[in-house]
Amino acid sequence: MPQRPTNLPVCAHCDGFPQVAITTGQTTPDGHRHTITADCPACRGTGHTTAAKLIRVGR
Repeated sequence: MPQRPTNLPVCAHCDGFPQVAITTGQTTPDGHRHTITADCPACRGTGHTTAAKLIRVGR
């Protein structure tokens, strides 16, 4: 049986839409627009946040 994916929380910065296409305003000779893609810097393009880890500090 296939394993079910774990439920990861959705990124609060991009609301689960981690990649967007941005037009540069220029067009190609055949009329299409030049676009670039940008990834969410908080989740690095995954759309999910990782669970916080506890770190022991001190003794």
